Amino acid sequence: MHAYRNQTCADLNTTNVGDKVRLSGWVHRVRDHGGVLFIDLRDHYGITQLICDGDSPAFAELEKVRAEWCIRVDGDVKARAAELVNEKIPTGGIEIYVRDVEVLGQVNGDLPLQVFGEQEYPEETRLRYRYLDLRREKMQRNMILRSDVVSSIRQRMWDRKFKEFQTPIITASSPEGARDFLVPSRLHPGKFYALPQAPQQFKQLLMVSGFDKYFQIAPCFRDEDPRADRSPTDFYQLDLEMSFVEQQDVFDTIQPVLTGIFEEFGGGKAVDQEWPQISYKDAALWYGSDKPDLRNPIKMQVVSEHFAGSGFAIFAKLLEQEGTQIRAIPAPTGGSRKFCDRMNAFAQKEGLPGMGYIFWRDQGEGMEAAGPLAKNIGPERTEAIRQQLGLGVGDAAFFLGGKPKAFESVAGRARNVIGEELGLTDQNRFAFAWIVDFPIYEKDETTGKIDFEHNPFSMPQGGMEALNGDPLEVLGYQYDLACNGYELVSGAIRNHRPEIMFKAFEIAGYGPEEVRKRFGGMVNAFQYGAPPHGGCAAGIDRIVMLLAEESNIREVILFPMNQRAEDLMMNAPNDPMPDQLMELGLRVIPQD
Repeated sequence: MHAYRNQTCADLNTTNVGDKVRLSGWVHRVRDHGGVLFIDLRDHYGITQLICDGDSPAFAELEKVRAEWCIRVDGDVKARAAELVNEKIPTGGIEIYVRDVEVLGQVNGDLPLQVFGEQEYPEETRLRYRYLDLRREKMQRNMILRSDVVSSIRQRMWDRKFKEFQTPIITASSPEGARDFLVPSRLHPGKFYALPQAPQQFKQLLMVSGFDKYFQIAPCFRDEDPRADRSPTDFYQLDLEMSFVEQQDVFDTIQPVLTGIFEEFGGGKAVDQEWPQISYKDAALWYGSDKPDLRNPIKMQVVSEHFAGSGFAIFAKLLEQEGTQIRAIPAPTGGSRKFCDRMNAFAQKEGLPGMGYIFWRDQGEGMEAAGPLAKNIGPERTEAIRQQLGLGVGDAAFFLGGKPKAFESVAGRARNVIGEELGLTDQNRFAFAWIVDFPIYEKDETTGKIDFEHNPFSMPQGGMEALNGDPLEVLGYQYDLACNGYELVSGAIRNHRPEIMFKAFEIAGYGPEEVRKRFGGMVNAFQYGAPPHGGCAAGIDRIVMLLAEESNIREVILFPMNQRAEDLMMNAPNDPMPDQLMELGLRVIPQD
């Protein structure tokens, strides 16, 4: 017999009655029924009930075990009485009468968190004792899901004739939109490597090298501020690149892969087959976000004309300023003063003075528009707004004004809250949308400087000719894929023409020498017959988070950092040893 087990805790059933077995696992729960012990033994695969009484030579030793002790038992498989059968688990028809037990690893002291029962614990406790947290059923299920998703993605990419290659982890710093993690060089004092924010340059170089279809489940490193849907240090993405493709070719490649993943692991939720393509400009207008949740049918609209010169002085005066507008958020079924006041309070919590509203109610003799705005702008304008938004009795509309960039994000969050609270958001589907036509450049309102707003390696629509015009009008062949309010995919058709690349960087203030210095490998490669190419990257962590129905990405990462980018379990980051600093030629300057 094997030293530790010849079965797992999920294998046994009534066909094994009478067998002698050996199992190993963790004590999930102990129940002492006055001389008879019942113990649930758990391993990675499932749970088996053990029973032991005073007639067993193992009884005295088994009485000592406690929750989460790791043990090995030998025993006989017995059928449970009919009234004691547990239909909820595969092994619920049997139990093991224990005749021998060996303690493989005992718990010293009190458990900092219980595995049985799925209680809630502070995040600090969960991360400090992550190895215990990971024993819990939900966490085991999430991590198995992650493994299965990655395996399925790989198989689907192989089936589409993509080849998997690994790109370097130690490389040069590059502007990807976030801070690099720098790595000091011992052999070259004063110089630094960087951990790659993405395999961007290397996958483009693979295309120049003649590899037609590349993919990788790639680790990426970014020194970012944490959010619920973003890891502050490292994450994994499905990274892919293709030669001789246009934007639609990339869409047609990744869509069936992700559709299949969400159908396979989505728990029966509907998966949208039609993925609309929405311009970045329209997404901001309609949804207040470049990652809209299309399960929510609400679309915002511009209603400036109805407030210009109206009796509502705040909006009327606002519209006299250049670049301002008023937008409405329709709220079907939201026509109650209580709900409207609640949304106004929401806007105030978001840092705005408030959010105007109108709601329509039945007064017996017909429909009436109510709310402060309705009184100020009059029935004619109010009726025009209602007709434009397609609203009726029992509905409401909320209004925000100013320069769009100042209120768009709040409007987007308000739209989400309205959809959730009014039950308009379909919780039983995955809704996808491609966001396209991203602007390449943005202007700093304070300095007036032009800089890259999005990926600097994207091919501008219109090529060199577009770069000779107004930079703020230049759009890129760049795209994101949104799903249920999260960005899942980001990508672009790449700028593979050196002369266009130099011009694009020149507009953002990078001279030719700076470009050669920072991207010399890629610039040089593009001199030798670079093919048109493009690709994208899909966030593995976010995909699994959606499939697991979790709202925090740390629930699907094995060993995540906390909100302050600290690893409480391994005590990272920590202070380097003096000899390490000396060897690297570094000195830590104390912070005041």
